[in-house]
Amino acid sequence: MNKAIQAVLKAFSAPETKLDVQKSRRLMNLKVLDPFKPFYRTLDTKIYNEGREVPIRIYFPNEESYDTVDIEAFAEKNRKIDTGSMKDNCYPVILYIHGGGFVTESVESYNRVCWNLAKHTNHVVVSIDYPLAPEHRFPIAVESCYDVAKAVFLDRNILNTDPDQITIMGDSAGGNIAAAVCQMARDRGEFQPTRQILIYPCTNNDYSENCPFPSVHENGTDYLLTRQNMVDYLELYAGSEADWHNPYFAPLLAEDFSNLPRALVITGEFDPLRDEGEAYARKMQEAGVEVTHHRIEDIIHGFFLLEPINPAVRETYGYIKEFLQQG
Repeated sequence: MNKAIQAVLKAFSAPETKLDVQKSRRLMNLKVLDPFKPFYRTLDTKIYNEGREVPIRIYFPNEESYDTVDIEAFAEKNRKIDTGSMKDNCYPVILYIHGGGFVTESVESYNRVCWNLAKHTNHVVVSIDYPLAPEHRFPIAVESCYDVAKAVFLDRNILNTDPDQITIMGDSAGGNIAAAVCQMARDRGEFQPTRQILIYPCTNNDYSENCPFPSVHENGTDYLLTRQNMVDYLELYAGSEADWHNPYFAPLLAEDFSNLPRALVITGEFDPLRDEGEAYARKMQEAGVEVTHHRIEDIIHGFFLLEPINPAVRETYGYIKEFLQQG
């Protein structure tokens, strides 16, 4: 990495102090001020399950698939959309779970990411606005995302898509939740995802000085996301002492990595989460899961939030499209 860029990153990296949740949220929410937002073709609605409602935003890859959506029918029929012309133009779906350390970010701040994803992959993207910690601690976020996935997989009236054409995807903390939802789906047997895409996922539960992964120590101070950030995020996310040992909290703790969906795992060279993401990919591969892994060189955590013209993002989109085209 260029030394000048390294110096800038070091200057903007958080000091080794406790995370200020409200300050972090205000900073992340600056992305809500998006001048292109009026041009996005989206539908906001909710998934309901057992007294729990989870807001979602649906991004369509073209205007025609959006024009005949009846949002009132969706609400009245408890998750059902009269998709009209979408029944003749059935799109594959990406269920997207945003990052943000379990405590920041939202559907709003991920507008550009999800719109670009829909446009560049020709998929309908369902972005899940799961409840954030510390107000809503584990396992509420995972269960909320599971509720959405279950509804989309089992009720074809929602988006009229083949379950085999649904991909579960997430970045960072969202990659953690995406991996956990896939484990949960396998364990509960209510639906069967066939594909997962994990972008620099958080899979571990230990970011102390004793953490066994070299990338946490090598990249954990000067590359924006710090080791101390991760300690704080997980402390805010955990609801009890037992949660720290739950594989749905830290997917790398699972005893069984078999029978999980085919996976694409993307990691970054200068990301503190690099090694644990790669360890998770190896665990799945060793258990017989078909896994494709790519380490993007010369890049830090969070790069996927940049525009597709960025070389690292463009490279990642190439891997995503290749993975999705494999069926």
